Amino acid sequence: NDSDAFWAEQAEEFLSWSKKWDKVQEWDYNDVDINWFVGGKLNVSYNCVDRHLDTRADQVAIIWEGDDPQEDRQITYKELHDEVCRFANVLKNTGVAKGDRVCIYMPMVPQAAYAMLACARIGAVHSVVFGGFAANELAVRIDDAKPVAIVTASCGIEGSKVLPYKPLVDEAVKIAEHKPKACVLFQREQLTAELNKETDYDWH
Repeated sequence: NDSDAFWAEQAEEFLSWSKKWDKVQEWDYNDVDINWFVGGKLNVSYNCVDRHLDTRADQVAIIWEGDDPQEDRQITYKELHDEVCRFANVLKNTGVAKGDRVCIYMPMVPQAAYAMLACARIGAVHSVVFGGFAANELAVRIDDAKPVAIVTASCGIEGSKVLPYKPLVDEAVKIAEHKPKACVLFQREQLTAELNKETDYDWH
């Protein structure tokens, strides 16, 4: 019956706001458009991680299973917070600032989630590119997003096959007109990639 009151209550209960909204909803009937929580500000990373630390720090936030069923991890909110904060600082130290874009070309490893949340934490925009794409497809997305940095891994794993990622990233950057300033690479035990001393950073 009272849409504004209902959604305001939900927003208060389930989200933490750095600045409260001025208006719950604003309609533009000409464009059939609606804006929600106008003037409000929040941070996705804070809401996914930090807001749970007081009550759920030791509770599992992410259950990860690797390509090999024997490989798995359970990551608590506290561990997730530590990893995300550290990687947010890594991104800042490589020159990524609020409003910049970061390309994430990663296999399905926890570090992909850390990278996404770290981008949100510092106000950067992340563009996730499917790790199965070849160099040319990655180059097209680099030119589209114009990222300041690329986050990648030494390899992906498909069944028993180890797929090197770094040669694809290097080739994509060579093809692309836009040249990212930095590449942060997560070395996996299945394959170690050679780093370019001028542009590449080892995740570890």
